[in-house]
Amino acid sequence: MSIWSKLNPFTRTARDAQVTSAEELLGRSRERRGGAVHVTNDSALRHSAVWACLRLRADLVSTMPVDVYRRVNGIQVEVPKPPVLVTPGGVRVGVKEWMYSSQVDLDRAGNAFGVITERSGVIGPDGRGLPARVDLVALGDVTVRARGAEITKFVIGGKEYEPWDVWHEKQYTVSGLPLGLSPVAYAAWTIEESLNAQAFARDWFAGGAIPMAELKNNSKTIDKGQARIAREQFEATVATGGLFVHGNEWEYKPIQAVASQSAFIEARQYGLGDIARFFGCPGDMIDAAVSGSSITYASITQRNLQFLIMHLGPAVSRREDAFSRYLVSGPRYVKLNADALLRMDPEARARTIASQITSRTLTPSEARALEDRAPLTEEQYAEFDRLFGSARTQPTTATASGGTS
Repeated sequence: MSIWSKLNPFTRTARDAQVTSAEELLGRSRERRGGAVHVTNDSALRHSAVWACLRLRADLVSTMPVDVYRRVNGIQVEVPKPPVLVTPGGVRVGVKEWMYSSQVDLDRAGNAFGVITERSGVIGPDGRGLPARVDLVALGDVTVRARGAEITKFVIGGKEYEPWDVWHEKQYTVSGLPLGLSPVAYAAWTIEESLNAQAFARDWFAGGAIPMAELKNNSKTIDKGQARIAREQFEATVATGGLFVHGNEWEYKPIQAVASQSAFIEARQYGLGDIARFFGCPGDMIDAAVSGSSITYASITQRNLQFLIMHLGPAVSRREDAFSRYLVSGPRYVKLNADALLRMDPEARARTIASQITSRTLTPSEARALEDRAPLTEEQYAEFDRLFGSARTQPTTATASGGTS
């Protein structure tokens, strides 16, 4: 029996006898490299690019309205949502907060876990009541026991749970593994390099990596006692902002001034682009565009559409599938409404709606409903007629002989 503890699996041996977590793999690297930064799902959040990617994706997914539908005579008809899609974590945890938290876990660790604490009377595909409440749990509290690709037990906070008592979503999956993979594990080398650069810069400018300055006697070699006295006198003068008086033998050199700030900034910018790719976010959307590159889009709507199709869409589709299979029953299915992401500017939206009305694919009443307005009344139609003239035309008839009536 293999055990996945705290972090999801990263790789397996050729014999499939051992599973090594990403944290263990990176820990070994840290031992080899000495004082390097140890990257985990939590420490990665210290990096601004990681945080920006997770925030952007979770913000967008969690604010998409969750709708439930079924098909009647081939027509998609919206039906009431079950409580689990309104307040999935109880009255204190609404669907937006629940979706945000679980999306962050999916994107940073490939898995999201929750304990099913309540069930409805509607029987699901596993023969048990559909979940009515799911309390999300911290990734670090979860241990998964599995036999091959089948999960046999969940251990959460020291308590064992059967697989059917735990809500488990996953992404970034590979064949034969019951858990999703973590992009942090794959991105760890780039993140570690960037975090180490930050740590080095902090230590450099704080004097932790090397001496802050050098005070050198050019005329003679001094012993430890003389060096200590000179250092104390110099530090005391600098601390008070006074004037340091010395002979012509001493030379002061501020070592920190030789730090190459431009090279450090360039290295960090390179790291931002790499991390953005690992987490499925275009660099320009997290203010990490690489200097010298430019991507031009005809409109904001086109840019958002490209982001939805190429980056966010697959994650949204997976969540829709999980909700449809395990949170609603029978012929019903769940859709996350991405229209908010594709919202056009007012002028483009007006042109699109006008075109749909003209081509008779959208009625004026439906168009007004999109703007949260009531259908036009007869009084409003009459006012339009007074302002712009009647648009109504009288039908014409032709006589049987081909003349006009």
